[in-house]
Amino acid sequence: MPFNSLKSFVDFLEERGELKKIRTKVSPKLEITEIADRFVKKGDGPALLFENVEGSAFPVLINALASEKRMAWALGCEKLDDLADELSQLIKTQPPQGLRDKMKMIPKLAQIASFMPKRAVTGACQEVVMKEVDLSQLPILTCWPKDAGPFITFPLVITQDPITKIRNIGIYRMQVLDKTSTAMHWQIHKTGRRHFELYRERKEKMPVAVAIGGDPSLTWAACAPLPDGVDECLMAGFIRKKGVELVKCKTNDLYVPADADFILEGTIDPQEDFVIEGPFGDHTGYYTPPESFPRFHVTAITHRKNPIYFTTIVGRPPMEDAWMGKAVERIFLPLLKMTFPEVVDMHVPAVACFHNLAIISLHKQYPGHAKKMMMSLWGMGQMMTNKCLIIVDHDVNVHNLYEVVWRVTNNIDAKRDITFVDGPVDHLDHASPHQFIGSKMGIDATRKLPEEEYYRRWPDDVEMNAETRTRIDALWKDL
Repeated sequence: MPFNSLKSFVDFLEERGELKKIRTKVSPKLEITEIADRFVKKGDGPALLFENVEGSAFPVLINALASEKRMAWALGCEKLDDLADELSQLIKTQPPQGLRDKMKMIPKLAQIASFMPKRAVTGACQEVVMKEVDLSQLPILTCWPKDAGPFITFPLVITQDPITKIRNIGIYRMQVLDKTSTAMHWQIHKTGRRHFELYRERKEKMPVAVAIGGDPSLTWAACAPLPDGVDECLMAGFIRKKGVELVKCKTNDLYVPADADFILEGTIDPQEDFVIEGPFGDHTGYYTPPESFPRFHVTAITHRKNPIYFTTIVGRPPMEDAWMGKAVERIFLPLLKMTFPEVVDMHVPAVACFHNLAIISLHKQYPGHAKKMMMSLWGMGQMMTNKCLIIVDHDVNVHNLYEVVWRVTNNIDAKRDITFVDGPVDHLDHASPHQFIGSKMGIDATRKLPEEEYYRRWPDDVEMNAETRTRIDALWKDL
């Protein structure tokens, strides 16, 4: 079901006992982080709505996506695999062979058409236009003691390729510099940064808009690893089963989600000197150091009547983003299988900050198959920043780390089965000898074939026989 506002999602969570309202006055500087972190580390803590935030008239919602069920609800399903199955069926659709097949396709094509974003004349996000641009009116969090200042952590940053006019929506943190400007943390590998470089080549000011809140499905879509050129609104439309409504900004020509709670409109001048951004307590669990990034000038702030400020915190895992990453893992598995049908499952553990470790199970078909998968995956989109890739056989449960460790430590000869290559690493990686480039490790923990320098018979797993299992099952039903 699509949520027509962030408030409707809040009400949905409250009805299911998944929301805690906090009426005690708290500070957005460190205090909300400490409370939210304690709840998320419990593992089953509720979403938190802070209704009395020091220095602001607006309430703060945090930890809204910090469980598997809340993440699934935000995406309109009960289980994340349900949405993955639906996407799998969509991408498996075959071209119609005759008139009858074409007639059968009409309802599906009509449904797909309904996912497309739609333009509207007015939207709730523009019900109130602030008389003066003043970012200090928003309850923007200072998350950790060494942070350089307040950071907007859930911004949906909207930009447009100046040549193709294709829209991109990404989540890029924004450090508040003063009442009317922020830094824009556009990492080198991101689409927003590519758009910026195109405007810099053209020596043109770049229109930028930032949405906060609204239907949470778009917030998730903005962090999903979609290919460059694929509109995040289209992914959100697929999730919502309804197109995202967009309205034109007041001070530039970009279109923004009509159901958002806040909109920041503005520009970035590529000819202007960069500003120093950071440090910032990041999702790696470490502070990222100060670095130069573009300055975003806010020209207008609009918002709903009675908006909610939607935010999150990152830091030492597990955090709320663990479940956003889990949704990416489950929903994008069908797309991975479409390219590599031999893949059975994958797991990107939150404790490894997702990109640092990926575990893949596959139906091994020939010598060197595991190494072929390593090279293929390191060449795909955001997987290029992966630092450690473990390949196991099809019968290994990649989500059971006990089983994975057992297989890896027993199935490898270190010299033969560990591969090192150099390549791109994440912008935030602090361990590589140089920024942006470092080494990667691939571990082939599959059963070895004779052609893979294995000259003995691979041993069988220790397992009980079926006859004994059946007899014990009959004797003790609950055992």
